[in-house]
Amino acid sequence: MWIGVLCGLLAGALWGMVFVVPELLGAFSPLEMAVGRYVAYGAFAFGLLLPRLKLLLSTLAPGDYAALLRHALAGNIVYYMLLAVGVKYAGVAPTSLIIGMLPVLVTLLGRNDHGAAPLRRLALPLLLVAAGIACINIDTFAHAGPGASLAAIGLGVLAATGALLCWGWYALDNARYLKRNPQFSSAQWSALYGLATGVIALLIGLLAWGAGAAWRPAPSRDWLLFWGCNIVVALGASMIGNQLWNVASRRVPVTLSGQLILFETLFALLYGFVYRGMGPRPLELAAIALLVAGVTWSVRAHADDPPASILSPEAHEAELAEGDGMPGAAHRHQA
Repeated sequence: MWIGVLCGLLAGALWGMVFVVPELLGAFSPLEMAVGRYVAYGAFAFGLLLPRLKLLLSTLAPGDYAALLRHALAGNIVYYMLLAVGVKYAGVAPTSLIIGMLPVLVTLLGRNDHGAAPLRRLALPLLLVAAGIACINIDTFAHAGPGASLAAIGLGVLAATGALLCWGWYALDNARYLKRNPQFSSAQWSALYGLATGVIALLIGLLAWGAGAAWRPAPSRDWLLFWGCNIVVALGASMIGNQLWNVASRRVPVTLSGQLILFETLFALLYGFVYRGMGPRPLELAAIALLVAGVTWSVRAHADDPPASILSPEAHEAELAEGDGMPGAAHRHQA
């Protein structure tokens, strides 16, 4: 289980940087950012899959294609567009903390899954998480500028809430699908997921370009920065981060995977502090302490009674063979 926890932490560290990219690319629309990131992601996944693409595609059933489609939309494209809107109108901290409610959402939705710890054992850790999120939101609105538009902030909050719902559903569906289908290694599923996302993003980009809704020329738009950020995010957050998350999803209960998502929030806050060149304020420090305490307590609650069959024998064999399933897949991953 501890390997799964470590993989979840590293995935959170990589995912946290996606909250800062919309700030860096403020001259671009959320649609452009999503298309740029996931076209780059799809290109990396295609290169990773190419030696075995024909063979791997021949093994996919219609249900696998349906899963890849829904995961690509909910877990990647729609989620990231909503996140970018949230960052643009509400800011990095409110968006990251709204999405930081994922542990609560995933824990409640996954409470009946095999291996889930009883909710009574998670009540106090979740209370700490809720208190931490309350602290950061109080701090954020207390320090809102006098010229801030309530309508814009409201739009950002709604978009962040939509991103929360998208990713909460994706996290559960993806974890359950991987556990039901041990024939796919984490690297294989990650690469297929990336390829599907890239194809869909390319189609959306072409449609938007044809409709004149994106890619408008403007002298102030730095396209080198745009593609540089998207390539870094595609390789780090998408390729590597998603593979790490798939490993974690197979090795820990769904309720614990919900807690591990908090690492994304913590790293997003850290990167936000670095970006704004200021340290955390007292309430922000309190929020971080409460979130860390809640995650640690939840991990211990699961470790006290580890389920024996979280990783099935077939899934364990798939993980051991993962390095052979994709060239270099054990060391690099998807988004």
